[in-house]
Amino acid sequence: MLTLLGLDADAEAVYRAMLAHPDDGLTALCGRLGIAEVTGRRALDQLSELALLRPSHEPGRGLQAVSPDVGMELLLARQQAELAAHQQRIEESRAAAAQLIAEYADSRSAPSPGVEQLTGLDQIRDRLTTLTREVRTEVMTFAPDGEHTRGSIEAARPLNEQLLGRGVRLRTIYLDSVRNSPHTAEYVDWLAAQGGQVRTVPTLPIRMIIVDRATAVIPTRSDDTAAGAVLLTGDGTLTALCALFETTWATAEPFGNAVPRDPQGLTGSEATTLRLLAEGHTDEAIAKRLGVSHRTARRIATGLMERLNARSRFEAGVRAVQQGWLPAVAPVAPSTGSDTPGV
Repeated sequence: MLTLLGLDADAEAVYRAMLAHPDDGLTALCGRLGIAEVTGRRALDQLSELALLRPSHEPGRGLQAVSPDVGMELLLARQQAELAAHQQRIEESRAAAAQLIAEYADSRSAPSPGVEQLTGLDQIRDRLTTLTREVRTEVMTFAPDGEHTRGSIEAARPLNEQLLGRGVRLRTIYLDSVRNSPHTAEYVDWLAAQGGQVRTVPTLPIRMIIVDRATAVIPTRSDDTAAGAVLLTGDGTLTALCALFETTWATAEPFGNAVPRDPQGLTGSEATTLRLLAEGHTDEAIAKRLGVSHRTARRIATGLMERLNARSRFEAGVRAVQQGWLPAVAPVAPSTGSDTPGV
């Protein structure tokens, strides 16, 4: 019955037996269930991995089964974290596929069907100007560069005002970090007042503009967006890119709302920083993903380490998994060396 929550049949049986007979040791439990002790120990390992066992407060009693109201909440939270991580991997895969298409198109000497190569900033801007003039219904944008300069904002105002005046739907996803930029926030408030829609997320996989769900422009190099871009019109590619935008939009936070926090009290930027720390990324790489300064990335990382009482980034990752802030990457089998369950 609990297989969907990560327990196999033996682990579920042992868990139920421990709840019903908390004083039984491993041998007694296995006798009740008619299973071999090796099977029972394997079940205890799985229960320990899923945090369904805890040390007893009474001396000499070893591990005890966590009550179902707490245990089921832990399992559901774990599944939710795994689902979110899986969704993130899907979105990153779509973005990586789009980037590969762009790089492949840029490397070919002959143009491919559904691909137009744009070289240099002037050509990119000219083509975007033409697309903007021809747009009929909608523009969807990923803007992963953090806060805008005052110059870029002033240049964008009349164009956006013209599009919104024509009834074009504008949806833009920025990084959460733009909330800390007063002049960017002022511009976004103005855009919303004109009818534009803006949301934010902790990270974005790629810079992208989609026009009328029929044409997309993405850079050929993520580290130098002015070097070149490709204009994509293939049905399959556009379907995938539109799906990427919609899934990101659905989980993004409207700009006017306060940045939400997860059950551990982490903002999206903090949760992303913690995941990147656990994966071994540097402050510089984290800063780039979040669209913040190197100093800000270090401040966020240091604050997380202090909250976790960790002396190193590796220890922070371990403690984050132990406390349920991150899903476990791999199971760690506990020692089960006596007759008392889990000890």
